[in-house]
Amino acid sequence: MRILAADIGGTNTKICITDEQGNLGQFQEYATESRQGGPHVMARLIEKIAEYGEFDAIAISTAGQVHSEAGFIVFANENIPDYTGMRVKDMLEERFDKPVKVENDVNAAALGEACFGAARHFNDFLCLTYGTGIGGAIVIDRQIYRGANGVAAEFGHIVTHASAGLQLENRPRFYEKYASTTALVQMAGQIDPACTNGRILFEKIKQGNKGLEQVLHAWVDEVAFGLTSIIHIFNPSAIIVGGGVMEQDDLVRLVEARTKAFVMPSYRDVKIMKASLGNKAGVLGAASLFLQ
Repeated sequence: MRILAADIGGTNTKICITDEQGNLGQFQEYATESRQGGPHVMARLIEKIAEYGEFDAIAISTAGQVHSEAGFIVFANENIPDYTGMRVKDMLEERFDKPVKVENDVNAAALGEACFGAARHFNDFLCLTYGTGIGGAIVIDRQIYRGANGVAAEFGHIVTHASAGLQLENRPRFYEKYASTTALVQMAGQIDPACTNGRILFEKIKQGNKGLEQVLHAWVDEVAFGLTSIIHIFNPSAIIVGGGVMEQDDLVRLVEARTKAFVMPSYRDVKIMKASLGNKAGVLGAASLFLQ
């Protein structure tokens, strides 16, 4: 079976052909141009898919809250204007006359890790990605748990700083405000304005910058605070952490150590593991929707 798989992100879109074994071919990545809006994003995707010739099905991983059964975008934030309500499945089935499945990007990444990556030996696990915000997925019996409205696992919106204020608009109390990669870079920028991304931050820490090292440890505590609540609620066998900042083994080990220092002893057998599929997780997870 030849599956055309695409992963639509706020910055870049990945697209490829994959088979039942997860072998990728004709992989390419292009700028999503998300600021031009949802209709533009979809028109550009359709152009790219049309270049791929014959395939049997289309699998889409996408940013935003997704109604997976109907294949439309329930809600998308300002990163992709006019994307909310976009009927992705209907548009692609009408254009290509192939079966189409659509999934939220973090759910897709979790499914990719379950089928081909770090979570393939676990039936039940959680997945969190740390980036601009914090995304989440809950996997039970190797299936996504979706909740009553299909949008469960907004882990980035658990409250970790209740005393910070009540203004919902600016989200000052929520986990992702303090533990996302965005938060880490903002914290580092107060010490050294040259730290505009995680790569620069880690380079400067390796060079011996103690102030930035303290910032990193404070941020790891913020990550651990949220994970502690999640672990006490779900008692998972494993938590897979992803996002560019979590690609460093030393950092994941530090997060695991700090988290286990906070949780009750009976919960400390949880494994906190680095996602293993990198930027291929979304396309592989989307493709796996046709393999289950």
